[in-house]
Amino acid sequence: MSEFKVAARMAPVHSDIRGPLFVEANAMTARGIPVMKLNTGNPATFGFGMPDSLRSALLDNVDKAVGYCDLKGMPEARQAIYDYHTTKKGLTGVSMDRIFVGNGVSEVANMVATALFDVGDEILVPSPSYSLWTNLVYLSEATPVFYTCDEKSNWYPDLDDIRSKITPKTKALLLINPNNPTGAVYPDEVILALAQIARENDLFILSDEIYDRLLMDGVTHRSTAELAPDLPVITFNGLSKSHIVCGFRCGWMVITGPESFTVPATEAIQKIAAMRLCGNALTQLVIPAALNDPESTEAMMVPGGRLYEQREATCKALDKIPGITYVKNHAAFYLFPKIDTKKFKITNDKEFAMDILHNTQVLFVPGSGFDWPEPDHFRLVMLPKPEEITAALGRIGDYLATYHQD
Repeated sequence: MSEFKVAARMAPVHSDIRGPLFVEANAMTARGIPVMKLNTGNPATFGFGMPDSLRSALLDNVDKAVGYCDLKGMPEARQAIYDYHTTKKGLTGVSMDRIFVGNGVSEVANMVATALFDVGDEILVPSPSYSLWTNLVYLSEATPVFYTCDEKSNWYPDLDDIRSKITPKTKALLLINPNNPTGAVYPDEVILALAQIARENDLFILSDEIYDRLLMDGVTHRSTAELAPDLPVITFNGLSKSHIVCGFRCGWMVITGPESFTVPATEAIQKIAAMRLCGNALTQLVIPAALNDPESTEAMMVPGGRLYEQREATCKALDKIPGITYVKNHAAFYLFPKIDTKKFKITNDKEFAMDILHNTQVLFVPGSGFDWPEPDHFRLVMLPKPEEITAALGRIGDYLATYHQD
C-alpha cells in the first residue's frame, strides 16, 4: 500500500488535555510512579460523588431509556431545560423545538460547527480558550481568529482587539462565560458590549455557559441570550461539572433570537441530530432532578464547601512560590497562573510542563494547550482535597527554587 495520508484538516487539531503529557503521565503510572493528574476537570476521580437526587432519578426510571428517544432529547428533559433557562436564567423567546440534548456540550457544539460553519468563515475565539472550540472550527474548515482576554482586566475580553479582527468573513463570536481556563465571570457591561459588537457586525453568538452554577464569592452569572434577546444566540450548558456526572456526557443547547436565524439554524442542526438517531437516553433521565437540585452544587461553592476550600488552599500555596502569579477565579475550579519566564528562562511551556511532571509527579496543561500565544501560563485544576493540592504545589515550589530551562 502506498503512503496513507490523513485528512489535511487534522493538521492543526490538538488536544493537549489528553495529549503527549497525559500519555507520559500514564506511562509513569504504569511504572509505579504515582501522578497527580490536574490536566482535566473530572471531579469524580477526586472523590466527588453524584448527588442522591440524580441517583434516584436514574435508578427509578431506567426502563424509560431502553428505546431510542426523540432526536432532540426526551420531552421531560427538554421541559426541565426550558424551565431552567426561562425561569432561572431569564431567557425569552425560547421554544421547546429549539432545544437539543446531546452527549455532552462537545457533541452539540460539533453539531453547530458542522451545520453552520462554512469553508472560509472566520470565527472569533477567545485566547485562552477551551480547545474543543478551536478544534471544531478547524474540523469544519473555517478559521479561528483569536481575540485576547486580558489578564490585567480580570481576564475579560479585550473589546478593541475584537473589533480590530472583524472582517467581511467573520460569522460568529464565541464567549466562554464563566471561562475555562481562567475561571473569570463576565459582568453585564462586558456582555452587553460584546453583544453590541455582534449586533453591529451581523454576527451570531455562541455562548458556552456550562459553569454557570459553579460560582463563588457572591458573583452572579447572566446569560448572553438574556441580555441580548434580539440577537441570534446559541447557549450551551450541561451537568458534567455542576452535578459530578462527567461520564454521563449530558449537555444541551438552546437556540434563541430572530426567526431569520433560529429557523434555518434549527433545521440544519436537526439534520445532524437525526444522523446519530438520539442522545444517550439513559443519562437524560437525570436532567429534571439535577436542574431542580441547585443545593448540592451551591454547598460546594461557599466557605466550608469543598470547592471553595480547595480554591483557597490553592491560592495560599501559589502565594508561596516566587515567580508564579495569578488572577483569582470566581467560578469553576480552574486557575490560569502566570510564570515569570525571565526568572526561569522558559521559552517552551510544553517542556516546562514535562519537567514539572517528571520531577514533581504533577500533571497540568501548559497555556499553549489553550491557544495562549506565550509560554508563560498553565492551567491548574483545583480538585484535590486542600491538603493534597497544598502538598503538590509545595513540591512544585521546591523544584522551581533552582529551576531554569536550558
